[in-house]
Amino acid sequence: MKEIKANMAGNVWKILVSAGDQVEEEQEVVILESMKMEIPIEAEEGGTVNEVKVNEGDFVNEGDVIMTLE
Repeated sequence: MKEIKANMAGNVWKILVSAGDQVEEEQEVVILESMKMEIPIEAEEGGTVNEVKVNEGDFVNEGDVIMTLE
């Protein structure tokens, strides 16, 4: 199981994938909003989205797991 983690604290502005979706390395999966800037979070490797652990509007801290891949 691979984890995608937040690289900074912020609000989850947009979730771009759902459970069951295939993602590729460096594909944007979530966009965080921090200090009025949009920060894309990318998959470090490809796989299938197993679980999305956040909802749009949630606040996340740096290092929080946003989703898992198989």
